[in-house]
Amino acid sequence: MNYEIVESFSQMVREKRIDKDMLASVIEDVFSMMVRKKYGLDARFDVVVNMDKGDIEIYLEKVIVDKITNPSTEIDLETVRKKTDEPLEVGDDFVEVVDLKEFGRRLVVSAKQNLSQRIKEIEKEVVYGEYSNTIGEIIVGEIYQVRKGEILINHNRNELYLPKSEQIAKERYRKGDTIRAIIKEVRKDTATPMVIISRADPKFLSKLFETEIPEIYDGIIEIKAVVREPGDRSKVAVESHDDRIDAVGACVGMKGVRIHAIVRELNNENIDVINYSENSTTYITRALAPAKIKSIVVDDSKKLATVVVDKDQASLAIGRNGQNIRLASHLTGFQIDLIKEGAEEEYDMDLAEFREELTVPLYERLVDEGFTTARSIIEANIDALLEIEGLTEDRIRAIKEMMNRELEEAEVDEEVDNEYSGGTTSKKDEDVESQEVTEKDDSSAEEKNENKANE
Repeated sequence: MNYEIVESFSQMVREKRIDKDMLASVIEDVFSMMVRKKYGLDARFDVVVNMDKGDIEIYLEKVIVDKITNPSTEIDLETVRKKTDEPLEVGDDFVEVVDLKEFGRRLVVSAKQNLSQRIKEIEKEVVYGEYSNTIGEIIVGEIYQVRKGEILINHNRNELYLPKSEQIAKERYRKGDTIRAIIKEVRKDTATPMVIISRADPKFLSKLFETEIPEIYDGIIEIKAVVREPGDRSKVAVESHDDRIDAVGACVGMKGVRIHAIVRELNNENIDVINYSENSTTYITRALAPAKIKSIVVDDSKKLATVVVDKDQASLAIGRNGQNIRLASHLTGFQIDLIKEGAEEEYDMDLAEFREELTVPLYERLVDEGFTTARSIIEANIDALLEIEGLTEDRIRAIKEMMNRELEEAEVDEEVDNEYSGGTTSKKDEDVESQEVTEKDDSSAEEKNENKANE
């Protein structure tokens, strides 16, 4: 029985990578509790665990007396004579080996359960310690289960979680695929530590740069800031600590080989790499690339930048759904106000016109948050809209697309109306003008005839 107990937990040590000495200590504690339950709290004993041999030995020590007053610590000479041939006398210490069978089935089962619980606690501590010390590092695991809201990853026989919020939206995951991600968080308040990994976190992109670009790993090039909209676009600001090395060129690599490896890992996410600058004006100008900036006024104290661009550069500066200017703002830490030089005021619509499409409760919540026009919704940061109850990322994108479409159609209709009302003659007007000309021609003819008759 001793061997079976030790062997079962030795196997657990091998599987869970628990320290052998730690397990031996736990087994000693558990069996010590079992001895005290049977022989009393004042019993003198020793538990010896030999993990190599797979054996547990319990030694119970008692004093030989003529008359027993405390069975936990005393034994009479007559009983000693039956147990051993050694020449022991009253007053000597008698040590006997206790067989586990003497404890009874109930105590043995209780010991096993107690031991299992202790092993689980140790396992929990081992897993927590292993992963909490590697937060921010990349792991490579295998997908073994794909659920609706999360992906379960097998890493060193441990279960890791990739929640939907930490996934790249356009990626598709299949069981058996190998996956790379960063350890983002380890939660200890569950039955087993929950290790949260991420592919959407900006730190994952930073670590990929460190992996693919030796100059970053060696500290020659430093990543100053990273912002992402996972799966779509990201911006990375880098700085070289060696004047001989171009930071952006080193990150991109010969013919883009370095950056392409990272882009493929991130499901073709567009990555803009720019040179960091302490000068706010220069930094913001670079962050808004590929747009060309005409002029810029920066208020460092208020973290506000007013940027002027030509009308043909406005769409580049703003980006699809405001993505470029939004990322530039996050990267630099400045609120960026864009002004189109020579541009007419953009067409807009009151949010009330979309009350039915939004539903009344959502419309009222948006107005309460200060969104009163369609363009204020279109240009708003997705993160800001996500804080409003009832909105998800997919719902926000759908609303923005719908409003964009409505604005474009309404703007075209207004231009057509302006053409007809302002400068272009309608068919009705042409008929009136034609009639006036005919009347004039008729009156002229009559005058000529009268003149001729008088002559």
